[in-house]
Parts: sequence; C-alpha cells; structure tokens
Amino acid sequence: MLDYLQKAKQYLWIFVEIGFLTVISVILIYLILGPDSSGVFVSGVADNVLKFAAAIPAQSLVGLALVLALVVLLTNRMR
Repeated sequence: MLDYLQKAKQYLWIFVEIGFLTVISVILIYLILGPDSSGVFVSGVADNVLKFAAAIPAQSLVGLALVLALVVLLTNRMR
C-alpha cells in the first residue's frame, strides 16, 4: 500500500512540474512575442497570471520568500 502511495505521489509531483513548466513557457512566449502577436491562449494565460500576481499582497510575497530561503538554508545544512 505504501508503494502505491509513493508512486501516486511521484506521478502527482511530475504532473505539477509539467504544469508549472507549461505556464512558465507560455509566459516566456508572451514576453518574446509581445501582447499583439502571441495569440489568444497565450495572452489569456499571461493576463490570468498577471491578475493573480497583482492580487497577492506584498507582505505575503515577503513571507513566502523568507520561508523558502529558510527551507533552502536548512536543506543545505542537512547535506
């Protein structure tokens, strides 16, 4: 049973990574081609990402950056 859960966790993590890389690739296409010639889908995704980023308060971003830095430092010390 634990092997099944481990495999499911692995597949879900791969799915999340693919989704993240897709969004990053679409944003890169948007930045390279510009808003006029990037297409409807790319412009829609870029608009949604920009709206999401604008809705996040600055304090939350600072807190998230601090937690991420702490995790990286602790991970490097454990090695």
